[in-house]
Amino acid sequence: MTAPAAYGSLLSEIREAGLLRRRHGYYAAIITANLTVFSGAWVGFAFLGDSWWQLLIAALLAVVFAQLAFVGHDAGHKQIFRTRQPNDAVGVAHGGLIGMSYQWWIDGHNRHHANPNHEDHDPDLDIPALAFTGGQARAKRGFLRWMAKNQAFLFFPLLALEGLNLHVSGIRAVWRGETKKRRLEGVLLTAHVAGYLTAVFLVLSPGLAVAFVMVHQALWGVYMGCSFAPNHKGMPTMTGQPADFLHRQVLTSRNIRGGKVVDFVLGGLNYQIEHHLFPNMPRPHLRRAQPIVERFCRRHEIPYAQTGLLPSYRQVLGHLHQLGAPLRAADRVRGD
Repeated sequence: MTAPAAYGSLLSEIREAGLLRRRHGYYAAIITANLTVFSGAWVGFAFLGDSWWQLLIAALLAVVFAQLAFVGHDAGHKQIFRTRQPNDAVGVAHGGLIGMSYQWWIDGHNRHHANPNHEDHDPDLDIPALAFTGGQARAKRGFLRWMAKNQAFLFFPLLALEGLNLHVSGIRAVWRGETKKRRLEGVLLTAHVAGYLTAVFLVLSPGLAVAFVMVHQALWGVYMGCSFAPNHKGMPTMTGQPADFLHRQVLTSRNIRGGKVVDFVLGGLNYQIEHHLFPNMPRPHLRRAQPIVERFCRRHEIPYAQTGLLPSYRQVLGHLHQLGAPLRAADRVRGD
């Protein structure tokens, strides 16, 4: 059976199981819960006043921001509604709440889904501070070369800057007119930045305000990075002509085992293989699709990568460390 025919049979099985039907009640509940906690955190912030206990609020907001981002991700894949317009409305609104351009992010994310782990076409592999392939490592020069040599040790500290990167990159794209709905997102992002900084520096003393922003943004960045990094980093990369859709999605993705707690913490991204095969599948159905897809891959002798959460980070760090090894060896030979 050809790969397209095999995928067609899998898709039919998924449809017959009802796993592509929308879950409006689920998303209504999760959005309501997120907004309730989000609002409650800011009410608590106002009541606490100028206290170092506010750093706990900063940590809570980091978690809430990530959960809001997960809903924006689902909206971008049309998991909530069947048509684009209401999904985009949810996505843009959630982006405004966390100060992130939904339109900028979904454009890059869709390109990632089209060619995951492709050296030339996946924007998630185009990160100057890191090297994800041997070719990228060898091309590094100067300070970026030093970073590539030590990237396994720098990986988690760099994630602390991911939240800032999401803010700045989105604002830059909107400012340059590189996104749809530029005017609307410009208003939302401006309101977010102005409201956030005004609240923090109005309620807190300057030193505590800076600490609050740093803790909140750093923890949010680490959370987001730790949610997305295990999905593809350390998995096979591709060059040249992309493989067929089925193999392209399965071979480059990694699932993370775990129960409902892991599902919640990672926003369903732990079922990365199923998500890449069926991007518009609502998040709560991914768990039910997983055994179906695993059996299918076993039957068709397609490698199906699945591991625990901590082992996934070991694999990611091991891969990054291995890519830096030739650079470290070359520098030792030169006596650097």
